[in-house]
Amino acid sequence: MKTRPDLAETAGLIGDQARATVLYALAGGIALPATDLARRARVTAPTMSAHLTRLVEGGLLEAERQGRHRYYRLANADVAAAIEALVAISPGTEFDAMHEPGEVNVLSYARTCYDHLAGKVGVAITDALSRRRLIRGSKGRFDLQPSGERWLEDLGIDVDAARAQRRKFANACLDWSERQPHLGGAIGAALAARLLDRGWFERYPRTRALKLTAKGRQGLRRELGIEL
Repeated sequence: MKTRPDLAETAGLIGDQARATVLYALAGGIALPATDLARRARVTAPTMSAHLTRLVEGGLLEAERQGRHRYYRLANADVAAAIEALVAISPGTEFDAMHEPGEVNVLSYARTCYDHLAGKVGVAITDALSRRRLIRGSKGRFDLQPSGERWLEDLGIDVDAARAQRRKFANACLDWSERQPHLGGAIGAALAARLLDRGWFERYPRTRALKLTAKGRQGLRRELGIEL
């Protein structure tokens, strides 16, 4: 028997301020404990426990135990993409429990969108790849060109391994802060991981914000002609 997605059920899970705060806080792929999530959402520990149970049962979160604590993360990249897309079309609000003003500025500059690069820097990289015809945009995705494949391999990325993953290869993910697409999917994740490994970016503790290092500025200028 055919079934159809229960959009109302999923929308109901997301459509609560505390749960929306949780989902957004986890959208960078970093697992956080319930106590941290309760603080961000400004709710009590028992209330947060109930919210997290609903999100796990609804298939939006996964939980894992580390010592005395349970850590929560988004269930998969599709959930992260859905959250980013909703943020991109959401109206602006006054600063609330989701962010402090300074954190918004840092996130807007450079962050992870689940496991790929986003923000001003992520969009700048995507634009540079397009200008140099290493990728080509096409109906919500990017097509990796032969020259782009060679460039990625020279950077130390296994393109074939990324292509073999059971997920979208190079989708165009709408950036909520820049209102332009950045490179997502398996190849976007591979690029982000490689640039982190090379020390071009560093993670801020307990957040998905990234710091562009001096080495990264030099590398982006040399490899892609990006001035930041």
